[in-house]
Amino acid sequence: MNNFINSLTQMHLRGFNAIETATQDWLLGLAARLVFAATLLIYFWKSAATKLGDGVFGFLSPSDGAYIQIFPKAFESAGYASSALGAHHQLIAILGMWAEFILPALIVAGLFTRLASLAFIGFVAVMTFVDIFGHAVDPATIGAWFDGNPSSLISDQRVLWVFLLLVLVIKGGGTLSLDQLLMRVRSR
Repeated sequence: MNNFINSLTQMHLRGFNAIETATQDWLLGLAARLVFAATLLIYFWKSAATKLGDGVFGFLSPSDGAYIQIFPKAFESAGYASSALGAHHQLIAILGMWAEFILPALIVAGLFTRLASLAFIGFVAVMTFVDIFGHAVDPATIGAWFDGNPSSLISDQRVLWVFLLLVLVIKGGGTLSLDQLLMRVRSR
């Protein structure tokens, strides 16, 4: 019986070691970027689009929607007049809008993947803080871990987003990324 169990164990180890060796340089980074593209890219780009101001230079002057989303209490206190907010509010709104466009594009392309993913983790943390304290979302929306209900929009979804991004911070974009292409070109 011991020989049979040892044989099964060895077969298991050889099989999964072969899979790990064959995929370690490319699969996780590529898969994480594809999952990010399939689930979060358009979500964040649509969110960023709601923050664009009018006209060609809308990327330099955020819409009222940007202030409502990013500074809900300050915007309300200012009588919903963006002109009554300070320059730092405008700068943060512009940077937030740009982050929602640029960071997902960098992640999907696999360019500066680790830094973009780390920055996006920070973005998700700030977004979560604003949602909980600025928009005062209800406890059901916040949810809780280990509650048997995986559908909360904040605690459950965002921990999965951060985990996906952590894979990219640790593993990078993988062999099939612009990061690797740049490294090959640079090493020539």
